Amino acid sequence: MARKYQLKQRAQRQEETRQRIIEAAVELHTTIGLAQTTISAIAERAGVERLTLYRHFPHEHELLRACSDHYLVTHPLPDPTSWGLIADPLTRLRVALAEVYAYYRRTEQRWLNIPYDGQAHPEIAEFAAPYIGRWRQMRAVLLTAWEVSAPQQRLLEAALGHALDFQTWHSLVRQQRLDDRQAIDLLAGMVRCLVAGK
Repeated sequence: MARKYQLKQRAQRQEETRQRIIEAAVELHTTIGLAQTTISAIAERAGVERLTLYRHFPHEHELLRACSDHYLVTHPLPDPTSWGLIADPLTRLRVALAEVYAYYRRTEQRWLNIPYDGQAHPEIAEFAAPYIGRWRQMRAVLLTAWEVSAPQQRLLEAALGHALDFQTWHSLVRQQRLDDRQAIDLLAGMVRCLVAGK
């Protein structure tokens, strides 16, 4: 019985160490970016030796996968399911953008690092799949609220995709110094004018 208890304790300590490594890596990826993060820095932040880190994650790809999964759990993407219950298309758009922009505000530093990380580590593109899939779902939920002609649909898709994009939020809020509500008003007005011109 004592042996079983010791094995259980050891497994628990290993899991705690693994989690510390993941959290240290995510923190560094978020603050300085994946491109600038070294294995030594992760080990130091986690309070482990490099050898211990490699025992848990023999390949960097495994660590990146664990970090990506952890980030999605701790920073869940906005869920557009409830948006579909809002009949009025402009109200639906405003609610959606408010949720998405609040998410960007909470996770801004990570999004700022992504372009540099992608250049330094092209292999991380595979971890973007959950984000790309969710953004497509968001756009689709917003698109179905509008009744537009086939030619206008492509323009509306582009406008909604633009409104949902991090770079749009960052440009309007950080560079043009609008608050989130003003940015939403501007983009909702753009979409309203586009649809009115059908």
